[in-house]
Amino acid sequence: MLASSHSASTAHLCARCLRSYATVTKLPQNRAPKKLAPRRTLAPSAVTRDASVEKTSTPLSTVSGVLRVYKPRTPGLRHLKRPVNDHLWKGEPYKKLTFPKKGHGLGGRNNRGRITTRHRGGGHKRRIRMVDFQRFSPGGHTVDRIEYDPNRSAHIALLTNQKSGDKSYIVAADGMRAGDTVHSYRAGIPAELLKSMGGVMDPGVLATKTALRGNCLPIRLIPMGTQIYCVGSQKDRAAVFCRSAGTYAIVVSKEENRKKVKEVVVRLQSGEVRKVDPDACATIGVASNPNFHFRQLGKAGRARWLGRRPTVRGVAMNTVDHPHGGGRGKTKGNKPPVSPWGILAKSGYKTRDKRKVNRQLVKERPRMQGKRQAVTK
Repeated sequence: MLASSHSASTAHLCARCLRSYATVTKLPQNRAPKKLAPRRTLAPSAVTRDASVEKTSTPLSTVSGVLRVYKPRTPGLRHLKRPVNDHLWKGEPYKKLTFPKKGHGLGGRNNRGRITTRHRGGGHKRRIRMVDFQRFSPGGHTVDRIEYDPNRSAHIALLTNQKSGDKSYIVAADGMRAGDTVHSYRAGIPAELLKSMGGVMDPGVLATKTALRGNCLPIRLIPMGTQIYCVGSQKDRAAVFCRSAGTYAIVVSKEENRKKVKEVVVRLQSGEVRKVDPDACATIGVASNPNFHFRQLGKAGRARWLGRRPTVRGVAMNTVDHPHGGGRGKTKGNKPPVSPWGILAKSGYKTRDKRKVNRQLVKERPRMQGKRQAVTK
């Protein structure tokens, strides 16, 4: 009797209720279910938002000074810091001025397959941008956009010749933006500009009209004390100095002979003072991306993406692999620090041949030789 009554009471329940572990209770017939009071709602005001408006989520990155830091959703993002460069082009590069990087020093090996540069290999595939370091094309050039270049620390600018329409890449100056106009005066001063000065080349007026950010001039036409980058060393050659991010040189002096500039002395970013040819090229300004050295990669994998392999200490190797290797404990055996090939690594040991004198050098760059630089107040 009990079994039949139990089966009769559960027959009307659906299979979904039977599968759940919740207790099913039956209300008496003479008792109506209690009515719930309606939920109080706030009157619409300017403070309450409309349901159609999306809720603002927590930002995944914030700008701290000149760097962008990220919310630590993963361990690799906790220490990641990048310079803020929101003006960069978001698309692909100009394909006609690029070619794939294949077989160009992959893994730090030479043409014989021997490793000549350690700690290189792997990394993401790249395309080489053909950057114009000579700037021989005269006339005005319009800056189309500022792009990121994976092969250098500075940014590059895509230019369009206003007369011919030819495209070219140059190292962008700090503060250069899309829409700017730059000129190159390596081929000489245009007749229109010379006519506007009354037919006489006045150095002061010429500097006012030509020494502008991004313009390329022979270094003899640049006023002293001007910040320059992409500096050449010889006539009709490409730029070789101050091409990385945030670097610049300063024109220190000019040596004249019978009202003709014979040599120009510049001070490089390292502090070295040297002579350059007066007809060598130089670009006005500072190389772009000056906050590049403040960045932090955040994880070892990001260094591998850049093609950098791990660096192993000599004391962690065996005796056969490094002069510091072997032994008991963390000691290099009472030896001076040397390279894997036995060359002294500290104490200012010089490896340059004494017969190969740099005749263009005026003052060597300061070498601290392992000492801390004194802080000047």
